[in-house]
Amino acid sequence: MIVRLLLALVLLAGTTAQAEQGGDAARGEELFNQCSGCHQVGQGAVDRIGPHLNFIFDRAAATADGYRYSASLKRAADGGLVWNYETLDAFLENPRAIASRTRMSFRGIDDQQDRDDLLAYLRKFSDDPQNIPESAPTAAAVDHTVAPEILAIVGDPAYGEYLSGECTSCHQTSGAGEGIPSITRWPADDFVTAMHAYKVGVRAHPVMQMMAGRLSDEEIAALAAYFEQVEE
Repeated sequence: MIVRLLLALVLLAGTTAQAEQGGDAARGEELFNQCSGCHQVGQGAVDRIGPHLNFIFDRAAATADGYRYSASLKRAADGGLVWNYETLDAFLENPRAIASRTRMSFRGIDDQQDRDDLLAYLRKFSDDPQNIPESAPTAAAVDHTVAPEILAIVGDPAYGEYLSGECTSCHQTSGAGEGIPSITRWPADDFVTAMHAYKVGVRAHPVMQMMAGRLSDEEIAALAAYFEQVEE
């Protein structure tokens, strides 16, 4: 039994090494575009909708300083989850297989080569903490610009909670959901920008355009303030 277990571990390690060596980091950088709406990586990367991904390899899960993780991911971390190649690969394939109620609404990447390439790219930002590459796309994807005076509106979280009923008919405050993006714990600026993008038709989703079109700037700010600090 012990011999079989050791053999299985050796084979698994060999498979992992082959997968990592087979990843194309340049192609992974292109694939990262589908992540950049929520995550940043590289010099100057900060937490936004999701935590930044610098130094992700070999880091205990749910430990990025200052980021508020879902209860589901914290439970996985309490169970000993560490982000290595195998766990990151499994998470990218199906996030809810690792944390069943993660706020990450991403459906996953089915193709093994795509995951290998993306992980090869992300590894570049874990290998040398003193030399984070400069060429990474550090900014979250932006499809709309909102006037500074609108972003400066300070929303009332209590009023936002009062208004949130229509939002939570689809979006769960826990962030869980099948194919419905999480809006919990978003930075307020990101929430406001997204809602105004729907409001002016930059983002094409008829229901969201209708919802955003009925809201004033102050109401959007209130919703942003509520969902930024809502407790799960």
